[in-house]
Amino acid sequence: MPPETAPITAHRFPCDACGSDLRFDPASGDLVCDHCGNVQAIGSSASPFVQVRELDFAAALNAQLPEAEIEETRVSQCPNCGAQVEFDPDIHATECPFCATPVVTGTGTHRHIKPRGLLPFSVDDSQVHQAMMDWLGGLWFAPNGLKEYARKGRRMDGIYVPYWTFDAQTQSDYIGQRGDDYFVSKRVMRDGKMRTVQVRKTRWRRATGRVARFFDDVLVLASTSLPKTHTDALEPWDLSGLEPYQPDYLAGFRAEAYQVELQDGFAQARSHMDAMILRDVKFDIGGDRQQVSDVQTRISDVTFKHILLPVWVAAYKYNGQSYRFVVNGRTGRVQGERPYSAWKIAFAVIVGLVVALTVGYLYAMNA
Repeated sequence: MPPETAPITAHRFPCDACGSDLRFDPASGDLVCDHCGNVQAIGSSASPFVQVRELDFAAALNAQLPEAEIEETRVSQCPNCGAQVEFDPDIHATECPFCATPVVTGTGTHRHIKPRGLLPFSVDDSQVHQAMMDWLGGLWFAPNGLKEYARKGRRMDGIYVPYWTFDAQTQSDYIGQRGDDYFVSKRVMRDGKMRTVQVRKTRWRRATGRVARFFDDVLVLASTSLPKTHTDALEPWDLSGLEPYQPDYLAGFRAEAYQVELQDGFAQARSHMDAMILRDVKFDIGGDRQQVSDVQTRISDVTFKHILLPVWVAAYKYNGQSYRFVVNGRTGRVQGERPYSAWKIAFAVIVGLVVALTVGYLYAMNA
C-alpha cells in the first residue's frame, strides 16, 4: 500500500464574535476582524526560551523525516512565472501577485516540508504604500502613469516567501603558497637621468594548514518567482527574530510554496560556504599575497529549516510587460523594476543639446 499522505491543510481564522475572517495586523501583532473590530491575541505555541528547531538534512534527503514535518496545501500555479501561491478556497479567479497575470485557481496541491519558523510582517500596508510612493518619486524618466499608479493606492499583496537556512560544521585542509613582499633598489633611466627606484618582489614559500568554521543560518531563497537581485537587495533579514511557525501569522496574507528543492538549496549554500572558507584559508596563510592550490573540506552536522519571510509585492502591466515592486515586510526597504518614458528621455536629450549649443555659441561670441 502507498504511504498515507498528510491531510491537506486549510488555514481559516473565523472571528469568535461574528464569524468573519480575521487577519494578522502587523502594527499590533494581533488578529483583528475588519467586520466587527474584534481583536484576538495570537496564542503562544511555545515557551519564549524555545528556539526554532533545526531538522536533520540527511534524514530529509532519505525521506526519513517524521510525517508530522510534512504538509499538503492547496496552491494555484501561475502559467506565466510559475509561482505556486496559496489562495483562499472561496477565490476562483485573481491575479498572480508576482507578475499580474490572470490566474484561475484550481485544485492543485503541494506536498512539502512544513515551515519551522517565520518573521511576521511588521510593516503594514499604509507604510508600505508610502515607501513605494517615495521610491517611485525618486525615479528619473519614469512614465507619468507609473506615479499615477502609486497615487491611486494600487493594492500590494503580502506574501510569505519561502527560504531555506542551513547550519553546518566544516573543517578544511589546504595547500597553497604564502607570498611576502620585499623591495630591491634598481637604477633606471628616467627623464634623461639615472635614478634609483624601489622594485617590489615577492618571496614565495609553501603553506599548509587547516581551518574550521561553523556556519549558522546560511540563507537560500527557495522561490524562483522573483528576480534574485530583488530579493538579495531586501537583505539583511533579522533572523534572530524568527518566531516558531504558527498559521495565525498567515491570516490575511498568502504563502508561496517553495520551488527550489532542499538538495538544490544546499548546493547554493555550499557555494556561499566555499567562498567563506577560501577567505579563511587566505587569512590563515597570511603574508602579503596568497595562492591556494587545493582545499579539501569535510562537512558534518548539517541541519536546515524551511522558513517564511515577509515581502510586500505589487505587480502591474505597462505596454504589455510586467513590472514588480517588492518591499521588505520588516524594514520597508523597496526594490523594483521600472519602465522608462521614451518621450521624457528624448525631451531631456533635446534640452541638453540646446544648452550645449547655447553655451558653445556664447563662448564663441566672447572668444
